[in-house]
Amino acid sequence: MTPEVIPLGTASAIPTRDRHLAATALRRDGAMLLFDCGEGTQMQLVRAGLKRTKLEAIFITHFHGDHFYGLMGLLSTLALLERTEPLTVVGPERIEAIVRTLPGLANDWLPYEARFVEVPEDFEHEIVYDTDAFFVEARPVAHRIFTMGFRYEEKPRPGSLNVAQANALGVTDFAHYRALKVGEAVTLESGATVRPEQVIGPARPGSVFAYVMDTRPCENGVALARHADLLYHEATFGEAYAQNARDTGHSTACEAAEIAKAAGAKRLLLGHFSARYDDVAPLAEEAQAIFRNTEAAVELARYPLHPAPVPVD
Repeated sequence: MTPEVIPLGTASAIPTRDRHLAATALRRDGAMLLFDCGEGTQMQLVRAGLKRTKLEAIFITHFHGDHFYGLMGLLSTLALLERTEPLTVVGPERIEAIVRTLPGLANDWLPYEARFVEVPEDFEHEIVYDTDAFFVEARPVAHRIFTMGFRYEEKPRPGSLNVAQANALGVTDFAHYRALKVGEAVTLESGATVRPEQVIGPARPGSVFAYVMDTRPCENGVALARHADLLYHEATFGEAYAQNARDTGHSTACEAAEIAKAAGAKRLLLGHFSARYDDVAPLAEEAQAIFRNTEAAVELARYPLHPAPVPVD
């Protein structure tokens, strides 16, 4: 299954009739990651048709309420759903103490293990979640309080088997094909040895998703988005309110586009829109003048995370 990104909330600070608070799901191979968890996130998961029980890990960027206050309710609901699988929660230092103080969320009250990964304010970059198939990296970004951005990156996959080349070397047995695909040399009936590097192409890079919210333009934003297949970047304001963006530690749509361009990202998705905008199409248009492959995030829409042509600007 191609991984897909699903924005659950695209509002900044204050929800509106049509926009919910910050949260974004990434679904892959039946499991799910969640980036931020504003109020109402668990209901948006339901509306999106996503199973809360499939959550594998939650990543909290910072302690502003519109990114964080839905976490406690979601953890409680998972308990009521009788979850037993462990759940990882990544966030700023002190996140576990904050969560555990609430009734029903003490460690011995939950039917599952909540594993907290706390990131100190003085860190530079860190792999905060690692599996056989992918990892998530965090870097600090430039907001009014300590805030992180995240980069999801799939690990390289083995290259493709060149069947014609294998046949030319005498390989015809499917068991030998399978062995070569997993990196094992095979010995033929003739006594000849065929090594994987003779018939397997170069490793194929995995997909990359960057989640960069609540920040001024910064070098770490570029680093997180480097060659990303999809960059989801905050665009709280348009250019007419650029000073507001500077004053509040946010970015304009044009600034998000500059980050995407500097990073060599392939696609840019804008979100975290100020409640002053009933229509966010003009924000997308401003960004498209700088980085053409840009669109405004639509809540509950699916954005497949697969390599796309690099836009020519």
